[in-house]
Formats: sequence, C-alpha cells, structure tokens
Amino acid sequence: MATATLSIDLDAIAANWRAMDRMSDPTTQTAAVVKADAYGLGAKQVARALAEAGARRFFVAVAEEGAAVRAALGPGPQINVLGGHMAGDAELIRTLELTPMLNSVEQITRHLEALPDHPFGVQLDTGMNRLGLEAPEWEAVAALVLEQNPELVMSHLACADEPGHPMNEAQLAEFIAMTDGIGVPRSLAATGGILLGPEYHFELTRPGIGLYGGRPFADALPVVRLALPIIQTREVAPGEAVGYACGWIAEQPTLVATVAAGYADGLTRRYGNAALLWDGETPCPILGRVSMDLITVDVSHLPDLPEALEILGPMQGVDDLADIAETIGYEVLTSLGPRYRRDYLSDRGAL
Repeated sequence: MATATLSIDLDAIAANWRAMDRMSDPTTQTAAVVKADAYGLGAKQVARALAEAGARRFFVAVAEEGAAVRAALGPGPQINVLGGHMAGDAELIRTLELTPMLNSVEQITRHLEALPDHPFGVQLDTGMNRLGLEAPEWEAVAALVLEQNPELVMSHLACADEPGHPMNEAQLAEFIAMTDGIGVPRSLAATGGILLGPEYHFELTRPGIGLYGGRPFADALPVVRLALPIIQTREVAPGEAVGYACGWIAEQPTLVATVAAGYADGLTRRYGNAALLWDGETPCPILGRVSMDLITVDVSHLPDLPEALEILGPMQGVDDLADIAETIGYEVLTSLGPRYRRDYLSDRGAL
C-alpha cells in the first residue's frame, strides 16, 4: 500500500488532559481545545476520547467546527465558539446549543437580539490585540452584559510559552483589573498559562497544544507517529543527481529509497536535505528536495530494507520537525494532510 499511515494515540491525548487537569486546583474546571479538527488529528475521535477522560467543556474556532464536535459528543458537553457569533450563525448556535464567546460590541448586539435567552460568554483583549473587547469597550457594556448572566469571561495570553516574558504579568494584571468582582467564571490560561502557575488559572483552563504532545508542555506524552511507505529503491552512482533541480549529488554509491508523501501531505519543502526519517533508532537523511508526493532518502546503511520509514515517532517529534522548518509544532500538526490513513489507538477500543 502506497498510503502513509498516521497513528494517533487517543490514550496519550487523554493522559495529557488528565495531567494538565491535575495541575490546577480541584475547583478549577479543565476544558479542552479541539479547534482546527483537533489540531489536525480528528475532532470526532479526539473529542470522544477527551470526554471519556472527563472533559465536559470544549473550545472550537467557529460555529461549523462546533457542529462537528456536537455530532461527535451528542447533547450535554458545552461547546464554546472562540470566533463568537458571526452573521448567519444564529441557527447553528441555537439548534446545536453552542456557546459563542462574544468578541465585540457588534457581536454582543447581534447575539442578544437574535438569541436573547441563549447562553454566551465574552472575550476581553488584555493586550494581544487580536480578539476581544478592549478595556473602554468593556467598561461601556459590562453592566448590560453582566445582567444577562454570561457563562464565562476570558482572555488569551500572547507570550505564555515564554515564562519570563513581562507580557504575562502585564496581561494578568489587566485581566484582574477588568474582571475583579464580576461574579462570573473566568479563564485566562491555555497550555502555557497553566504552566505559569495557579494565579493564571482562575475558574477554567483551556489546554490545547499540550494535549497533542507539543511544547511548552515538556512532560506531555507523544501522540502521533507517521510512517511513510517505501515505493522504490535505486542505486545512485557518484556524480548522479537526485530530485528536482538536482537537489542532491551523490559523492559515493548510495542506495536511495523513494517514500510516498510530500508537501501535498503537509511535509514542507524545508525538510529537504535537512530532516531525517527513521528505521527504528537508525536515522536516514532526506536527500534533495521534498516534492509534492514523494521524498527521497538515503538507506545505504540499513542492513535490511523496511516497508516504511517514520518521520514522526519516538526519535523525532512534532517540535523536532518544527525546529528544522523554523516553525512551531502547531503548524506541523495542523498541516498533516487528508491523504494519510489514520489509525486511532486506544485500549478502550474504537471511539
């Protein structure tokens, strides 16, 4: 079979959620962020595994993502929409019992007019300048909004993955100044914020990347493995080139394997002549450019040729690949393409 296999350990995701849940006070609720199709790993399966682990509140980016999670979980768990209540969302929000996090005076007006008795939350901007009401806007509408009994008031940290960054304390102070005494559950911390300590936790935390095995949660269990099948091998003589633009020239006789995956599958061209594939604990360098569907690899040193080589696994995680590509683990995960066969692993069976 010439289809690469992406193995997703649902038990590891659940264990990572429980570990982050234990970091907070027992009175603090731990939600789970499953936006972007659970960071590219499959919102249906991941949300069900997290619900089995104890999560009762989920965060998505837009209402359409909320529909997919509601279909997976059924009634009961709360699904918060970080993008708020956009024009045209009212029917989805109402029928699927989604909870929008309102980000502007416009959204507040839209929601209260269209769905006056429907639950909602509010997002505040404490310095990131991305989503949420700024302090003067919040001051102008807070009394009206609080009369409607919002479910949650939240903000988002810009630099939580850098514990010593002064922005963290500045945003914490601003959040407290904007929300102290409001009598509504509050949330400031995603994964990085949880790790900053209990003063950032408030009544609810929202781990995301830490669930999926990425930084800054150094103790996270690895979640994904990606095995790329070998389609063909060939002997390349000294002086011969491999791949587009003659991206690699052999200096000695080399056995080159061609594996089935490429940038169409989310494996960036930056891995060319830089990243490794692995046969167990043995590294196999990528030779030349990554093309749309294929990658060429040096397997000269392997005593036996395997059926596949791993690009993600115990020897090379999402953050290792991110470092090579000068990006972040979030992008590595969410770029993983739809052509992979996805195997979901759990001792509890299919979810």
